[in-house]
Amino acid sequence: MARIQGRVQETVPPLTYPPLVIDLDGTLLRSDLLMETAMAFVRSKPLQVLNVLGWLFKGKAALKEGLALATEIDVSVLPYDSQIIELILAEKATGRMIVLATASHISLAERIAEHLRLFDLVLASNTHRNLSGNHKRDLLVAHYGEGGFDYIGNSKDDLPIWKVSRQAYVVNPDPGVESRVQAMARVEPTLRTHTASLRDWRKAMRMHQWLKNALIFVPLLASHRLAQLELMRDGVFAFLCFGVCASSVYILNDLLDLGDDRHHKSKRDRPFASGQLSIKAGLILVPALLLTAFGSALLLLPWQFSAVMAAYYGLTLAYSLKLKRLMAWDVIVLAMLYTARIIAGVAAFNLTLTFWILAFSMFIFLSLAMVKRYAELRDARTREVNTVARGRGYYPGDLDMIASLGASSGYLAVMVLALYIQDANTTSLYVTPHVIWLACPLLLFWVTRVWMLTHRGQMNEDPVVFAIRDRTSQLIGAVFLLMFWIAA
Repeated sequence: MARIQGRVQETVPPLTYPPLVIDLDGTLLRSDLLMETAMAFVRSKPLQVLNVLGWLFKGKAALKEGLALATEIDVSVLPYDSQIIELILAEKATGRMIVLATASHISLAERIAEHLRLFDLVLASNTHRNLSGNHKRDLLVAHYGEGGFDYIGNSKDDLPIWKVSRQAYVVNPDPGVESRVQAMARVEPTLRTHTASLRDWRKAMRMHQWLKNALIFVPLLASHRLAQLELMRDGVFAFLCFGVCASSVYILNDLLDLGDDRHHKSKRDRPFASGQLSIKAGLILVPALLLTAFGSALLLLPWQFSAVMAAYYGLTLAYSLKLKRLMAWDVIVLAMLYTARIIAGVAAFNLTLTFWILAFSMFIFLSLAMVKRYAELRDARTREVNTVARGRGYYPGDLDMIASLGASSGYLAVMVLALYIQDANTTSLYVTPHVIWLACPLLLFWVTRVWMLTHRGQMNEDPVVFAIRDRTSQLIGAVFLLMFWIAA
């Protein structure tokens, strides 16, 4: 409607515009529903992965339908692009018809449309038709004619549609798309609502978690051989290889946990859950990191180190797919994954794995795994969630039992340390082994402090990473090592 001196002139009829057609994957949605459903299927039904090949053999439409109907995707937490939604709302306010035209399956498209309540019409793939590229172009032309609609998209599959549209809108284009569409259609300025940065990739790889790999050096420290430069060099190689391998695991775990992460107050901001990084890019990086880690390890370190790393990867994969949702098994496996780093150090340095290191590490890391679960459940109870924790096998009511088991495990680690001091082999390693007794109250204090902080809701990160970053823990660790140095 026209405005004259700030007032609406009712006698002038409203302007009419052609329909605005919106693509979904990579445009309105900062993700791809085919990839989303594929990851959800692998996570929920890993033993039925061969079904995917059967659907794919029947065609892409059958694949999309099979995955869409076999998985549960919560459309309310998908990473929608807020700027595109604002654009749609502005156009809708003018009375313009808004159409969702997507290659995703109709069942998902309709649920998204019902959730957002922005669209007058939904066009999507079904059993017999994959609504992408030329198929989408033909359907839109049949509805509105050539030049009878404006189209918002992002990929090379949208090029045929832009060619017959009145106006082209390009959003976060794939490489090479922007120049090609400019040569064939009338284009609005390209919208870049988000770009992946190096910081996003560092966050996805969880490089801060590489601090855990310092555990690789524990066997070298325990054997009093830190001064041997050749072994220290091997330790650095092992640290880096294990870090790259762990990053591959972290990315795969994030891809499998997209649904759960989006319901978590902090994990929903992870690069893949938020749509800052694409699932496709993650799937490329996972094997690339894995090959780099194992290729380097086989070239630079004893084969036993690679064997331990392979066991770590396999156990982590089992944890991501199933074990993390089983009560008790999840924390035991977490403790084993921490301990695997120490075993990897033993393999890298060609040392002997002692009973004392194995027993101590299992108890102390079981305690820290319990800390991690306690912190998650405490947060759920604070939010008055009384059902089973999403993606876990615990209820908020299990808090007291977890605290009891976790603190007990930590104190058992102290008892193992005390028994180690009395072992005959220990006395042969140290000049004054009785000095190590002073390390016991230090460890008792640290375990107690960690659990008290967790009980108070002040444990907001991985407890091992917390221990490495926390000033008090650093001081206790330094004095702890000092006791062993004096004893030696």
